[in-house]
Amino acid sequence: MSIAVTGATGQLGRLIVAGLTDHLPADQVVAVVRDPQKAADLGVTVRVAPYEDVEALTAAFDGVDVLVFVSGDTPGVRVPQHTNVVRAAQAAGVGRVVYTSAPKAADTTLILAPEHKATEELLRESGLTWTFLRNNWYSENYAQTLKTAAATGEVVSAAGDGRVASASRPDFAAATVVVATTEGHENTVYELGGDEAWDFAEFTEAASAALGRELTYRPVSPEQLDAELTAAGLDAGTRGFLVGLDVNIAEGTLAEVTHDLSRLTGRPTTPLVTTLRTLA
Repeated sequence: MSIAVTGATGQLGRLIVAGLTDHLPADQVVAVVRDPQKAADLGVTVRVAPYEDVEALTAAFDGVDVLVFVSGDTPGVRVPQHTNVVRAAQAAGVGRVVYTSAPKAADTTLILAPEHKATEELLRESGLTWTFLRNNWYSENYAQTLKTAAATGEVVSAAGDGRVASASRPDFAAATVVVATTEGHENTVYELGGDEAWDFAEFTEAASAALGRELTYRPVSPEQLDAELTAAGLDAGTRGFLVGLDVNIAEGTLAEVTHDLSRLTGRPTTPLVTTLRTLA
């Protein structure tokens, strides 16, 4: 079996590559990357193919049985990039594509979902065998929130009573490895997330434990949050994303607990406080 991973030098991609080498010889794991220098330490076969180059992607996918398609990390350009990956996978005759998507991508108000929905539609219509891993929020995404809380003594959120079923990046990577290396996942959708969903009052408690000091939770309105982010010097695009995400959380877009992730890995997901301690 040959398994290729796109975005292999990214934070998730690296973990997936490392996990795959526990199951396959290194020469059967292919890291598809933009910058080969960043992949020098991966210890697997490296093929250079940016998302913009269909011909390079097609060559990189040659002989690949399973393609772990880690979504691009730049919002706004994912659809053309992802279209190239799907077209290249078709041309190369890839056996199955495992795509890292977004929660409820086909039916959600989540600000990040439209590009993932479009990619899922591309894969459904491609004739390829696919598996969708709809990853909930990574707990590590709150590193900056934790850093700010350490400096200010408070956690500020416009998410209301909304909850987040986050899990650690290693949890998601482990599930990806299971799906890529085992059978029975053809044309299947998994909604992956943590075993417990938390709200921001509970996040504040976890952050307090991680930092070893008492933090205050200060709920605000979306308008208040936008004003504070403006005062902090954030640009309109960043403010819009952060405020929009909190509004999404308030709507419940990240709240669902399915246990798909822990069932795939065979172990409980990593508690929020455990991940926050690694970031403190």
